[in-house]
Amino acid sequence: MGKSSTLALRIVLALVFLGSLFIQCFMIPLAAMELADRPAEFAYLRMSLFSYAALALLVVQICSVCVWKLVARVRRGTVFSHASFKFVNIIITAIASGAVLTFILGAIMAPGEAVAPGVVLLVGGFGILLAGIALIVLVLRHLLSQAAATEAQAAQLRTELGGVI
Repeated sequence: MGKSSTLALRIVLALVFLGSLFIQCFMIPLAAMELADRPAEFAYLRMSLFSYAALALLVVQICSVCVWKLVARVRRGTVFSHASFKFVNIIITAIASGAVLTFILGAIMAPGEAVAPGVVLLVGGFGILLAGIALIVLVLRHLLSQAAATEAQAAQLRTELGGVI
């Protein structure tokens, strides 16, 4: 990964982190205050949506920080080590937690007539999408594991070769 691509990725990650923090700290509370005077019968739904939004943004922030750390390891040439696994594991856990939260939101929205069935279906589809992304990252973790093992084996062979020479 070149300097320009890592710089571009870091800029994007910083913008995503700061934007999600702004939405989490300012926009969600403002929207909650704006909708506070609505009928009380749907208060549970508003609370669920705002809680979900805040937690979903937390998942985005956690993933952004972990990817930032992995990019730093790429720049140092240490990404193919076992220390990288903790960041990938955190990403997998965060995305899987986001999928579970999405399914919970769908279950909260499903009963009654407050939310159209199509919206509940879309929420369930988004939960499946998040679960699929977590599985893709899990596969990439296995690829990282294989690359780290290959890197360790190459280092061992270099050491043996250096001893022979």
